Amino acid sequence: MQLVTSNNYAEIFLSNSDLLDVRAPVEFKQGAFPTAANLPLLNDDERTRVGLCYKHQGQQKAIELGHALVSGITRQQRIDQWIDFAKQHQNSYLYCFRGGLRSRISQQWLAEAGIEITRIEGGYKALRHYLIRQLETADKQFEFTLIGGLTGCRKTELVRKLKHGIDLEGSAHHRGSSFGAHALPQSSQINFENSVAIDFLKAGQCNLRNIALEDEGRFIGSVDIPKNIFTKMRASPIVVVERKLQERLQQLITEYIVNMEAEFLAIHQDQETAFQSLSQYLLDSLHRIQKRLGMQKWESLHTNMQSALKTHQSCGDYSAHLSWLEPLLVEYYDPMYESQLKNRKQYIVFKGNYTDCEQYLNDRV
Repeated sequence: MQLVTSNNYAEIFLSNSDLLDVRAPVEFKQGAFPTAANLPLLNDDERTRVGLCYKHQGQQKAIELGHALVSGITRQQRIDQWIDFAKQHQNSYLYCFRGGLRSRISQQWLAEAGIEITRIEGGYKALRHYLIRQLETADKQFEFTLIGGLTGCRKTELVRKLKHGIDLEGSAHHRGSSFGAHALPQSSQINFENSVAIDFLKAGQCNLRNIALEDEGRFIGSVDIPKNIFTKMRASPIVVVERKLQERLQQLITEYIVNMEAEFLAIHQDQETAFQSLSQYLLDSLHRIQKRLGMQKWESLHTNMQSALKTHQSCGDYSAHLSWLEPLLVEYYDPMYESQLKNRKQYIVFKGNYTDCEQYLNDRV
């Protein structure tokens, strides 16, 4: 069986191809691609031992040690995992860090088992460098239009609805504010960049030239927007979505209370544990802005939040959270964003409700 390779990195990402990553788990955790699954040839300990052997005794001894560590039942178990993956994901690709020995050996073992899979030339490193180049040129290839507005105006929803929208918060797995975390951990910086780069690559493939982005700060949770992209965002036109306060408050109850409780319940499969996790998430989020709020305002909001959580737990009344959500919005988030927007008022090109902004943005594709 011929061992097939590919260096058509654009096609790999544009086709959403499934990727078999045979690097060690520690490497995968540091950075990976959205469609990749980690089924390593060497686990973390084995990789360390082989690496030390290579350093002190050379390549041949390292190869021999690798074969000794991954042999017999262990070898067969790993091959079986790869076979299952290849059968479930037709037209998938395989790679290691540099497209070297690990991916070649894995591909050879699969071929001996009658499974053909394409190996990516240059491996993870080549794919990563390709995506970095996409990010480095995105500010020159595209024009941006920002979607702004006060908290709760459905800005993220609008970005996701537009065919020329790129969802930075979705790639970051974070909603941008102190309360923006999800139940599961946030994406790593590398994973965030990879995801955004693929979105820009797909936009270019569709011949889009004006990209709609949500108006963000430099940091979305723990990840930061690449400098060249953020710099261009700061000087891009802004479309401001307007919405009534009560509608925005209901939006926040849905996002930060109802949906977050559902996320925790999906993880814990226990209502009481999910509620405790929700409570801790809300209290921690409020604590993060304690200094900005000032002690007096924070204490008032903290007391109201604890009271709302007790009511929520006892009778399931989500509306009790309005006692802290409304003053937090009116006295903190709204003035902060309005002040920021005032400093960039020269970039505002349109204001309107959700529907009007959607129409305006669609006309700019």
